[in-house]
Amino acid sequence: MTDQALLDEVLGLRTILENVGAYIYTKDLDGRYTYVNSLVCQLFGRTLAEIVGQTDEAFFDLHLSDELRRNDRFVLESGQTITREEHNVVRETGDTRIYWTVKTPVRNAQGVIVGMCGISTDITERKALERALAEQKQLLDTVLNNADANIYMKSLDRRFLYVNSQCASLLARPVEEITGKRDIELLPAEVADHFWEMDRKAFETHARQAGEESYTAPDGRTLHYWSIKVPLDHLGYPDRLIGFSSEITELYQLKEELRRQANTDALTSTSSRRHFIEQALHQVEQARRYQQPLSLLALDLDHFKRVNDRYGHAGGDAVLVAVAGFFRRTVRTADLIGRLGGEEFAILLPNTDAAAAYALAGRLCSGLSELDITLPGPQLHHQKTSIGVATLGEHDTGFEALLARADRALYAAKHAGRNRVRRAD
Repeated sequence: MTDQALLDEVLGLRTILENVGAYIYTKDLDGRYTYVNSLVCQLFGRTLAEIVGQTDEAFFDLHLSDELRRNDRFVLESGQTITREEHNVVRETGDTRIYWTVKTPVRNAQGVIVGMCGISTDITERKALERALAEQKQLLDTVLNNADANIYMKSLDRRFLYVNSQCASLLARPVEEITGKRDIELLPAEVADHFWEMDRKAFETHARQAGEESYTAPDGRTLHYWSIKVPLDHLGYPDRLIGFSSEITELYQLKEELRRQANTDALTSTSSRRHFIEQALHQVEQARRYQQPLSLLALDLDHFKRVNDRYGHAGGDAVLVAVAGFFRRTVRTADLIGRLGGEEFAILLPNTDAAAAYALAGRLCSGLSELDITLPGPQLHHQKTSIGVATLGEHDTGFEALLARADRALYAAKHAGRNRVRRAD
């Protein structure tokens, strides 16, 4: 190799050492620097001439961090190469810097160790970022795992990518057994498909979805949730969503109970007047649409005031309960019984023509008069009733007209002597 070629090679090597982006240095057996690149000079704030011949005591506080000297000694004495983190305190600034360091022995032609060479990369900022991220993750995990909601992330192919501890508890599996699995692998198909409906809408519309969902837990309880599903398009993940499902079972049960109370007569457990009329309006519409017969019975208990006068309101209530029970046992499950007020009842008979309705009214009238009702005393009471029957006709403008005709027939039964049935004209 010519002198020029050798010089070019040396210059090329120096260029690499000066621009590699790492601290490069060599030391002799006594730990004195024999070479440092410009990055080391910048760290120490000295020139190459001022550094060569010096030991680390001149630049680092080895009383606070002796890792550097221990690592050097290990390489020189064992002849092994090491790769590890070093924490060094720079004497000039007092800063603690963290380095990813590779140190290897340098040998002469005879293989004898004459020094060492080191390459150190400053990872202080990276380690600080890793710590910050770890702290943030720990904080986020604490929040998510203590939130009063099932929180999860799912993919477009229905895989769970994340679940918090509450969601894992609901699915009765460890988090590790859930992550990566599809919902149909973890839940019964009908349940998984039920949840997927809202997921699918979120993916298809690329918009937030919210609504009620229900789930039958392994112990057989039906749980109700208010769920919010948010697609992550804005974060660059159009094939993922995050879900928040908060249990509302108690609220749902309270709502259902309030609905039941609003729709049910508290004493007789028949339909309330409001609910009966709502259902009747719907049934009239259905009967018109499908051209099916629809009949209505209007019933009023005969001489009911005498029961209250003789036995008090408790006795009157007992009669109303017994009468309602008799009606329920006699009519079909498709028929709707309503208490319209006081001792007045109505029974709506879907898909029932005038003849069948009249026959049922006769059975109710005769059967009720034979029913033994025990009242305080004890006394046996036999309650009688008058019934008006009307069947929806083409001249009826709606349910109100049908009810009015049934009422007129009822009054006709009353005027004819009570305990009887009359058809509407």
